[in-house]
Amino acid sequence: MLDTILLAIALSSILGWICLRFRRGGFWRADQRLPASPKPLAIWPQVTAVVPARNEAESIGRAVRSLLNQDYPGPFRIVVVDDNSTDGTTAEALRAAADDPRLVVIPGAPLPKRWTGKLWAVHQGVNCALENVLGTEFLLLTDADIEHDPSNVRRLVALAENERQDLVSLMVRLRCETFWERLLVPPFIFFFQKLYPFPWVNDRSRSEAAAAGGCMLIRTTALQAAGGIATIRGQLIDDCALAARIKQYGGAIWLGLAEETRSLRLYPRLRDVWSMIARTAFTQLNHSSGKLLATVIGMLVLYVIPPLSVLLWMAGGSIQLAMLGLVAWLMMAASFAPTLTLYRRSLAWSLLLPVAACLYVLMTIDSARLSWQGRGGIWKGRSFEADAALDAPREAGSVTEPVGPQ
Repeated sequence: MLDTILLAIALSSILGWICLRFRRGGFWRADQRLPASPKPLAIWPQVTAVVPARNEAESIGRAVRSLLNQDYPGPFRIVVVDDNSTDGTTAEALRAAADDPRLVVIPGAPLPKRWTGKLWAVHQGVNCALENVLGTEFLLLTDADIEHDPSNVRRLVALAENERQDLVSLMVRLRCETFWERLLVPPFIFFFQKLYPFPWVNDRSRSEAAAAGGCMLIRTTALQAAGGIATIRGQLIDDCALAARIKQYGGAIWLGLAEETRSLRLYPRLRDVWSMIARTAFTQLNHSSGKLLATVIGMLVLYVIPPLSVLLWMAGGSIQLAMLGLVAWLMMAASFAPTLTLYRRSLAWSLLLPVAACLYVLMTIDSARLSWQGRGGIWKGRSFEADAALDAPREAGSVTEPVGPQ
């Protein structure tokens, strides 16, 4: 009887991977990229970058320099919003600019209730850009720990203009140097693509919407038509919420993977990744215990049962079970391979994807625990989950998968 149950579960794993490979928009191909040599524009529109920064002295200098070093042919300005930092963030930003007049640093006002800190800073930066930079047609919403490739803004704008996109976003290249980063970062990118298949997001006829908050180029008129940043003021997963709103109001969005533009944020230890995941994972599940249970079961069937089936055979179990598990494991590894290639990691890391999946499941469960204890959504010394629950609608497009660092 037990063998029959195990065989049925292993077969379910194979069927699950078949569905993921052929019925999930080809997410696993990891092939949505900015054109390397986009068609040039006759007139390059005004772009203003808005950078919220709270205690980012270690990275803000490199981020600002990378923006100032853009090869963008049109007018370009930068607004940094210092969100009540205590570590010299403003001084580092100004030092990096070396009196370049394209940079403006403004102090953030006190945080109102029912706003997340980042969105409040972004809101102030957007207002500053629209009030003080004449003719801003695009806003580049980016983070203080993002180092942009010199061609990034030009390529983003070219795609937006050539294909009439209202929001163009990049999942920037995350740091992948330490053991824990190598184990957990490529799987996070893989899971994010599975959660929001990029080809579906980029299909104007479909309702799926997502973005990556580290790098979002948005058309000013589209943002205004959707009601502005204030409409998502309490969202913890703000990037996907903004993308959903833009698409809901008739805007076209595009989401891709970056190869050169990268995050400077470090995740050297397991607890660094853990705290980031636990901050928003249960929010992604709409604080639903039922979705949490479905997530745990689904992840175990897809990622744990295949290697477990092989291990049971090695301990004297059924050869049929081992064969089913091996087929599912190979399908898993083949699906993960393009993401590993993007991160220039050996395909041998695919064998550890079940381990990473187990860790993400535990982080998601811990996120639920923190939420139930009233300690969810803590970031940079602030807790936003309670206020967000009072005021904000749930993120559009949420499904039962763990989420991670962005």
